[in-house]
Amino acid sequence: MSGLAQRQAAVLGAILDEEAALPEGWGERQARGLAIYRNNYRSALVEALRATFERTERLVGADAFARAAAHHCIMHPPSGWTLDLVGDGFAETCAALFAGDPDVAELAALEWAMHLAFTARDAVVLSPEGFAAATADFGEREWDRLSLALVPSLRCVAATRDLVRLWSSLARDGDADLAPLDALHVAVVWREDERPVFVLRPEWEGSAIDAFHAGASWGDVCAAMFASLGEDRAIAEAGAMLARWVAEGWIEAIAQ
Repeated sequence: MSGLAQRQAAVLGAILDEEAALPEGWGERQARGLAIYRNNYRSALVEALRATFERTERLVGADAFARAAAHHCIMHPPSGWTLDLVGDGFAETCAALFAGDPDVAELAALEWAMHLAFTARDAVVLSPEGFAAATADFGEREWDRLSLALVPSLRCVAATRDLVRLWSSLARDGDADLAPLDALHVAVVWREDERPVFVLRPEWEGSAIDAFHAGASWGDVCAAMFASLGEDRAIAEAGAMLARWVAEGWIEAIAQ
């Protein structure tokens, strides 16, 4: 590493960590200037978090959110080149700081998933007609080996609260609707045109989405559904699920 690169790394380290040693040759005057710069830098990070997690801030209040955001920026300083990624891991920070209120972390995770959906790569979705044509000659073997490439904006967030009602209740400064769900669900997030959207689905459907993201086949997913739901229900749910995914525009391509 060159002398200039070493000095730049020392300055960056001192900005991110106030316990870090000052760059060689720096004295009290430079230390005071660095403290001002560090404060401005963290303020910019906190404002970026506010812009991404608007409803989470409304849920916990401005003061509590500011403390959580500052804690996150100190404990997890960003390593990327863009402010778009400042919120990475903030839901986990909320889970630790608001351990008695799991709705906070769930809402933060939802907002982060919607942020990622907004910036995800564009995709040309497979139409119902295209899916039908591509699978028209499939037999049992072909269906068993079928693999789905889901659109890159699609992701799942675990939910124990009705996040649809919570999201709507926080559209303005109103009382948060913290209605619990009777069983674990997932909020499935994707982008419609330029708008991130989400819907609640049962946990098993979220597991199916995650499995396809990981490269599973249709046969693998159906086997997992049989084990979770029982054979009769799994057969009915699997077909309806696949039709729904095609209609929603969640599938980019199919492969075998």
